[in-house]
Amino acid sequence: MIILRQLILMGPSRMSDHSSSTLNLGVCDYPEHVSANDWRMHAKKQKSIGLSFVRLAEFSWAKIEPIEGTYQWQWLDEAIEIYQQEGLNVVLGTPTATPPAWLIQKYPEILPVDENNQVKKFGSRRHYDHASELYRDECARIVTLMAKRYASHSAVIGWQTDNELGHEGTGMSFGGASAERFPSWLKEKYKSLQALNQAWGCEFWSQTYTDWTQITPPNLTAVRQANPSQVLDYKRFCSAMIEEFQQRQIDILRTYSPAEFITHNFVIFSAESDLYRLAENLDFVAWDSYPIGMLEFFATWESEQTKTDFARTGHPDLVSFNHDLYRGLKNGRDFWVMEQQCGHANWAQYNPLPAKGAVQLWTAQAWAHGASAVVYFRWRACHMAQEIMHSGLLRQDGTEDRGFKEAADFCSEEFKLATINNKIAVLHDYESLWIYDQQAHNQDLSYWHQFMLFYSVLRECGVDVDVIHPRQLKDKQYDLVVAPALTLMSEEIADQLLALPSETELVLGPRTAFRNESGLVAQTGQFEKIEALVGAKMLNFDSLRPTISQLIEGQGERQHEARLWCESYQVDTAKSVLRYKEGPLDQQSAVISKGNTTTIGALSKSLIKAVINEKLSRKNIEYFDDLPTGVRISRRGEQTLLTNFSSHPIEWRGHLLPAVSYKHF
Repeated sequence: MIILRQLILMGPSRMSDHSSSTLNLGVCDYPEHVSANDWRMHAKKQKSIGLSFVRLAEFSWAKIEPIEGTYQWQWLDEAIEIYQQEGLNVVLGTPTATPPAWLIQKYPEILPVDENNQVKKFGSRRHYDHASELYRDECARIVTLMAKRYASHSAVIGWQTDNELGHEGTGMSFGGASAERFPSWLKEKYKSLQALNQAWGCEFWSQTYTDWTQITPPNLTAVRQANPSQVLDYKRFCSAMIEEFQQRQIDILRTYSPAEFITHNFVIFSAESDLYRLAENLDFVAWDSYPIGMLEFFATWESEQTKTDFARTGHPDLVSFNHDLYRGLKNGRDFWVMEQQCGHANWAQYNPLPAKGAVQLWTAQAWAHGASAVVYFRWRACHMAQEIMHSGLLRQDGTEDRGFKEAADFCSEEFKLATINNKIAVLHDYESLWIYDQQAHNQDLSYWHQFMLFYSVLRECGVDVDVIHPRQLKDKQYDLVVAPALTLMSEEIADQLLALPSETELVLGPRTAFRNESGLVAQTGQFEKIEALVGAKMLNFDSLRPTISQLIEGQGERQHEARLWCESYQVDTAKSVLRYKEGPLDQQSAVISKGNTTTIGALSKSLIKAVINEKLSRKNIEYFDDLPTGVRISRRGEQTLLTNFSSHPIEWRGHLLPAVSYKHF
């Protein structure tokens, strides 16, 4: 266990430098939920199936401090000692996601306020306002005590801050400390009300402010939606509050526990905060993977048949995107899956049992996309409260559930850690996400919809990609850069795109550069900051009802069919590649090109695939045009993983893949 501890302390990026390092497995355990008589038996069993560590205590504040100033550490001391004696290491979570009842009773002003100005009550989790200095002080107190107590414990290898920050609509509070601090945050940002009024376009509908105290959070606005620029800044503000909230904990842990790593467990398709900034001072990133529940993130853009086809495995691209995103937050550093679904979940609209083999498939897929550890959630199914319906490796009665055998039979030593070095970047930006979804202009359209359309095309071609922020382009040169939805074009992003090497191929998606930093549209047109790159201006955009499609001429007699969104361009220094056919955009440019930059104006999967394939061919990047539905290929170092998420066996290019399986070679 000393060797394992040293490898984990090196952090995922350095673990990748050692060819002998392999994927580590762990489990989330809650000894406080069961009799202490079961602890040693559980630890022995965990060790016997190849687990290396457990995550503990992230929801245990009331157990540790049941009454203000009265502490009960003994149970946690004993649990950690038992795990260590059985050869397991420990990752401790700071318990700040669940302030206890006595603390809320004493300081009710800690509670957050929802969009309807209703104070959220005690009785669940993350019931706090991130901007509250009072709550930050209380968190600092309990985290300091915890860090001092366990910093020198040889079993404790690392820390997780809080739990799923901002998740489930808890990233924004519209009253209390947030409402009080928002005007001062704006004053620091804009310096003058004149600058703020201009940035928000406040001349519209007489929204002009004459005093900072007139500004409130953007909820309960009359008649229609709030000013989108105000909403954008409020999201930035709330993201900054989460960042400050976490940073105070990081500073404490660095002071008292400098040798151990610090991470945080982010969530599926997180959109509550700018995770690139939230991850900056973490040693590496972790996230919680629930592939079956993730299917509902398809929303309206995939058919119910697709959801049915992948009901027991999740869709491979939804899962792999999140892996790629969280690897990208730290410039390609290995990440952890801190919670890996190992049976049915409890929180999605539908929660079917995973298919046989799914747990092993998900574990292998995580490794292929850069995970250095996979932690199963949870050890023993809970017999109480909100997560009664959630499974674990053990059932509520302690017997082995379906996922237990798959975890026990998974040979993690076969999966060696290696550096991932991809030639393709897909650009992602949270501010573009926020402003896009503020005015989607089509109820069936969203940032994620558009982004995943491009991402899935790349994965269906069998190519591996890095998902990164545009500012990270300066750190590595790529052969192909794809920007599906960079709606908000800041000076920083524009500079990175304009500085791309001349040999780099670039693909831009619809709505690119439609907004500036404030969320306004430039009076000179859509591509103001990158017009030299694009060589055109936008003419029209067309938001299509789900029953309407738009034809686009293709190569030869082939045509493409676009749905939901089309925009057309007036070329200047660019050339028109493809045009719309019939309809109000007839003969206007749908795809334009200037040098190595191609701009796609329509949401058509076949059109996007045709453009991407041409770019891949031009850069001599190997791709496949015959990957069967549900089959994906990933590469890590010299190793390759073929996965089959389908419910039936598939033969492809000499490889026979049973249903719900992987082939590692």
